[in-house]
Amino acid sequence: MTQDSPLLDRMPDVYDRMCPSRGVLEHVTSRWGVLVLAALQERGYRFSELRRRVAGVSEKMLAQTLQTLERDGFVLREAHPVIPPRVDYSLTPLGEEAATFVSALAHWVENRMCAVQGAREEYDARPSRS
Repeated sequence: MTQDSPLLDRMPDVYDRMCPSRGVLEHVTSRWGVLVLAALQERGYRFSELRRRVAGVSEKMLAQTLQTLERDGFVLREAHPVIPPRVDYSLTPLGEEAATFVSALAHWVENRMCAVQGAREEYDARPSRS
């Protein structure tokens, strides 16, 4: 699909509150969306492996996040007909592209935490404003 898709009445505009791009933006920039995309950029994972990699995510939230990202075309879910069942998750080409951006942001945050912590301490030390 292209930006000229007949499914869209007009060009996407993320600043327009009614634009469907806002929902997609929310999916890829949510806490779990960012972490899932960044992890899958490393390699494909099985569900349980991904849950361990993205520490703190509940089984329900991971399942919802993966389903949402799959629906948006970012994640590929591959079920293998074996006993016990095995499902692998990986990024689609669109997902690779999105993961590049959100992963860069996540790693930038990691690298700048000292500066952020310093700013927080400076802010908290100011006299309170009423």
